[in-house]
Amino acid sequence: MDIRVGDKLIMKKKHPCGSDIFTVTRIGMDFKLRCDGCSHEIMIPRLKAEKALKKIVKPNGEE
Repeated sequence: MDIRVGDKLIMKKKHPCGSDIFTVTRIGMDFKLRCDGCSHEIMIPRLKAEKALKKIVKPNGEE
């Protein structure tokens, strides 16, 4: 998967605040994601994030 810092990830499950959109702030074995609804930051393993991913939205608008 081509996920880069700054991409927005639309996940299958929503965050407790109600938002399902997260911004990627760090990549590696784990992803560091910031919730666009409440700005809470989470670390999630790459495999778990790729399974929970619905869609990737690039910063320049392409999908």
